[in-house]
Amino acid sequence: SNDMAVPDIKEKWSAIVNTVTIGATSEQGGTRSSTVSVGGAAGLGALSFEGPLGNRPAIAVEVWDSGGDTLPPALREVYGDSLNSAADWAKKAVEFGAEMICLKLQGTHPDGGDRSAQQACDDVKAVLGAVGVPLIVWGCGVHDKDNEVLPRCCHAASGENCIVGTITEKNYRTLVAACLADKHKILAESPLDINIAKQVNILASDVGFALENIVIFPTTASLGYGLEYVYSIMERIRLAALTGDKLLQQPVLCNVGFEA
Repeated sequence: SNDMAVPDIKEKWSAIVNTVTIGATSEQGGTRSSTVSVGGAAGLGALSFEGPLGNRPAIAVEVWDSGGDTLPPALREVYGDSLNSAADWAKKAVEFGAEMICLKLQGTHPDGGDRSAQQACDDVKAVLGAVGVPLIVWGCGVHDKDNEVLPRCCHAASGENCIVGTITEKNYRTLVAACLADKHKILAESPLDINIAKQVNILASDVGFALENIVIFPTTASLGYGLEYVYSIMERIRLAALTGDKLLQQPVLCNVGFEA
């Protein structure tokens, strides 16, 4: 008989990815009818024999504050008139099964409509009123404008435990203060660079924001660097998390709709 045992090639991981919950029900001080938890993996994706995979990936449907008429025809056909307002668009997305809404405030961009902070607040409140699912609120990416708009939006959604973003290496203090005050999670952005991903988390942590309340967006460029570069950065972040680096144990968000 052949007594040679098959060697065990399973990796042994020492840590797990943080679990982050988005949304707050009335018992938790919000008005959401549901919450979503992400993270919690104790091994690499799909390798469930190495450890629990944690919460399944959550999908948020993207809704814009304006500009729905520029969507591809196939999407315009499905959404119809609901694209004329963020609240109706969000409601339609939830009818289609969205477990979260990602409200993109792209119309606040100085070159994209330059909508005001007040308009953005109204949009956030309208979406919160229209649907019961948790909310991601995403600024336009122009630092000065986001610093004016996002704190107001944080306050408008106070207690709802949204994810608000993004903070970057060069721009984090204003949004961190707002998310601390109004009890939201934060989305930390870095340009496909594991060291900067870590640095943004350090900066947020240094001004009092808990590492457990951060979700990271290492960016997802579809051209230029290419997919291999993108997912190898994500893989390195996850390997760091599983080997115990607390500065990279955050769940990862991918901006798939926009990049597609």
